[in-house]
Amino acid sequence: MISVVAPEDIVRYCRSILNLQGEGHGIDDTFLSAMLRRTAGALCPCSRAVLRAALVESLSHLDQEPASLPARLENLIDDLLVVGDLLELSDVTTGDAEAKGTWVFAAPPSFVVRKSGSIFLTGIVPDQDDWLPENIRSRIVLSNSTRSIKPHDGEDLAGQLIGEGLSKLPETTWLKAPKTVAPSEALSRAAQFLAGEQPCAPVQGLEIIDPETKPTYYKGRWTSPKDHSGLFIARRPQEFGAALWCLAEIHSGSIQRIIDLPFRGYRWRGCDAAWHLQMAMDHERKAPQRYSLDTAEDGMCRLSFYSPIPLWAERRLMILGRKRQGVKSLFTYEIPSDEAAQEEDFLQENLWLSPIETKSETRSA
Repeated sequence: MISVVAPEDIVRYCRSILNLQGEGHGIDDTFLSAMLRRTAGALCPCSRAVLRAALVESLSHLDQEPASLPARLENLIDDLLVVGDLLELSDVTTGDAEAKGTWVFAAPPSFVVRKSGSIFLTGIVPDQDDWLPENIRSRIVLSNSTRSIKPHDGEDLAGQLIGEGLSKLPETTWLKAPKTVAPSEALSRAAQFLAGEQPCAPVQGLEIIDPETKPTYYKGRWTSPKDHSGLFIARRPQEFGAALWCLAEIHSGSIQRIIDLPFRGYRWRGCDAAWHLQMAMDHERKAPQRYSLDTAEDGMCRLSFYSPIPLWAERRLMILGRKRQGVKSLFTYEIPSDEAAQEEDFLQENLWLSPIETKSETRSA
């Protein structure tokens, strides 16, 4: 006898096959990430478009908002690249001369041990769903694109994972970021790049970040050059598209030199380079950018920021927790409390941020 199966029943069955019982419901990001890993295990190496299209075709009739699926999957493919489940072609070598630069590969099964003791799993085993024994697999915590396990007291979980064939990855390899340098060194290098540029004509519509403004009110820092002198993070308009991020040398409000960001050799976005340089400038002026840390519930805490941070820094928080709308801040991340100390060290050493000690110092962004 033929019977009609409801879409929600199919999704519920798929979640059970993916061991997602009790991990949310419906076609959420955790489900889509698990489906991407399973599909990548069967299709990779392939292009991002092929990986995305395979799931769009499979799930479009099951999702209540099918039009949003391609964009959601594209973002989640980025997330799987961040957490290390997938590798871009530039990260590997291949003998296939026809392989395109947009191809992705399933990364080998690996794990990373955080200072807190938590272990994050990365990688994909082709055509195998249950590639870890039940006593380990049942303890995996899924959160959007990440998979983590907390070891029991006295347990050598890392040794067990190595025994199962997983490789241990250094955390610095897992979370790629620019080399840690002093803010003075970052500014000196930027000044050298700018010094190689020819003097330029006035730039209409140029906006700069005024370093004299409070670093806790990002929107209020932008202004047009007046009697400013020195090096400034700037944005210059272009005929088509968004304004370009730049580093500008200005004297008494008149622009002398300008260079677009990012500099050559910098693998991240222009805005990431700009925000990082502004952090260095603020630190050297003894007015560093700020963050605040508050205790939440259920073993979580909130890290709040008052200015944008580079994507390579924000990705660490994306992996650990969830982004929330800021209250008297630009944005907030909820992360496990036992991860907070390590992330604070990273913010202070790599972004030169300082914690806010009193709420009176903050201002709505």
